Amino acid sequence: MAARVPLPDPLNRGPFSYRAGLAAGATPGRLRGGDLGKPFHGARHPNGADLTIAQRCESYRTVMRPDAFFCSITAAAVMRVPLPASLRRETRLHVAVPHPTRPPEGAGVVGHKVKLMGGDARLWDGLPISTPERLWCELSTVLSMTQLVAAGDYLLYRESPMTSIERLTAAVERFPGRVKGTLRRECLEYLSDGSESPTESELRVVMVRAGVTGFAPNIWVQVPGARYRGDLVNIERRMILEYQGEYHFDLEQQRKDMRRIERLRAAGWYVMQINLDDLNDPEELVARIRSVLDSRPVF
Repeated sequence: MAARVPLPDPLNRGPFSYRAGLAAGATPGRLRGGDLGKPFHGARHPNGADLTIAQRCESYRTVMRPDAFFCSITAAAVMRVPLPASLRRETRLHVAVPHPTRPPEGAGVVGHKVKLMGGDARLWDGLPISTPERLWCELSTVLSMTQLVAAGDYLLYRESPMTSIERLTAAVERFPGRVKGTLRRECLEYLSDGSESPTESELRVVMVRAGVTGFAPNIWVQVPGARYRGDLVNIERRMILEYQGEYHFDLEQQRKDMRRIERLRAAGWYVMQINLDDLNDPEELVARIRSVLDSRPVF
């Protein structure tokens, strides 16, 4: 079997359009080669067919309109905004173009014709995507309330903020259309810059909506000989809510958790461990939290 003809050097550096391949000297037959990824009509990628979301976006950019940008689920995936599993499995690219431009079509693409509100797109690792403010508004059409709050918390996280509550609030007022407008405004009230995981955000929303207040996310607690950070901490009642996800199932991590929890208890703290089953039964969970809070003295 004859060896493949090497691609012209410029084409080995990243994705390119079919037209650019011809212009660089590749033949039509070479551009149909099975070693090249063909994620979209007219686009090629030298890394083959198994492409990451960023590589798929880079490939599509070689054939997309200059005023288009990646939006919604695709922009969230590129920015690693937390999404439910059903949306993380989405392989199609969501691409926005300004109204009244005809939205893009074709296999692997979901086109959106959008009304711009100002400051709609930015470059992220070289890719044009929705700004964090526009993205959060876009996600309101595909996420539940707790999921939208988790996405907003991620964008606001104080260690690496991508936006601010003021900018999100302004975006909600400017975002075109009334669909999910009430949801966006309601979610603004629950956002926090201290949450470190979607489950922490969900737990906080469940509690606040039920009227349970006084808990702050990821607060450091000092005990004799150690300092620990609790997921949700009520300093006044010395009560900590800890979500135990799969990370805590590791045997070594279980030993560390046991030692940490017992040291906190010895110092007068009540630590309630919460898992996914608890979040699936929020009414019982809230009643249990209230019961413990009512039994705790004010320190």
